[in-house]
Amino acid sequence: MERRKFIKTSLTAGVGLGLLGGLYSWKIEPFWLDFNRVKMPIKNLPKQLIGKTLMQISDLHVGNRFDYNYIIKSLIEAQKYNPDFVVYTGDYVSYESNEQIGQLKKVMQHATNGSMGTFGILGNHDYGKNWADQEVADSISEVLKNNKIHLLSNSKSSKNGLNFIGLDDLWALNFNPKKILSSINNKQANIVLCHNPDVCDLDVWGDYSGWILAGHTHGGQVKAPFLDPFIVPVKNKRYTSGEFDLSNERTLYINRALGHLWPVRFNVRPEITIFKLENIV
Repeated sequence: MERRKFIKTSLTAGVGLGLLGGLYSWKIEPFWLDFNRVKMPIKNLPKQLIGKTLMQISDLHVGNRFDYNYIIKSLIEAQKYNPDFVVYTGDYVSYESNEQIGQLKKVMQHATNGSMGTFGILGNHDYGKNWADQEVADSISEVLKNNKIHLLSNSKSSKNGLNFIGLDDLWALNFNPKKILSSINNKQANIVLCHNPDVCDLDVWGDYSGWILAGHTHGGQVKAPFLDPFIVPVKNKRYTSGEFDLSNERTLYINRALGHLWPVRFNVRPEITIFKLENIV
């Protein structure tokens, strides 16, 4: 009888813990935002930019799959950090119909902008169904521009001596990075924005050395302790989240995403990254 009682109690406890874990991963962690601080040493950084901050916001995924008021609240909270630069690295919507364009307009009225400059690139979801609708991409681009976000598509822009190079999305219609990457001057201070980190393994980088800021993976969203995330939508499965040292003195940083495709996260909190700019001596 004692053995039966022990088994019954253990099963009840196991079910209870499972329910609590499910509730946590559904209702708590997806909305428990981490403002993650990271040092960013940059070659040839102008003296006036040493100590300045660059905020990366990625993968908002505004749509009907979760309450996007969470995104609005997060952007308002991010404004309190008074970033000097802000970069958005793609996937602003989870596109189903043009309803998402209207939703994005509401959200981006609260966009976090940098006092020195705000830049963005598009992700695969910003190209609509099958990542192949240019009209959807154009509509999203217009929303971003109307909210003071300088959109980069295989192009670059300079602010206060810091160059921002933005690549269009690997899976979408306009990926064409070679020309802009071959034009980079490594004697200047440069940062590349690239939604999908798989681009880092392509033969497109030339002599570029420096930081690459990406998103796309959401960190896998669900990660059991001591195990890799279950689902990471890239070919190179080591590209999950965080900082990676690559060849030719390139450093990749993958943001865990502010939003989610579905509101389920475990051991992978949503992230806004705050980089502190430093000069490499």
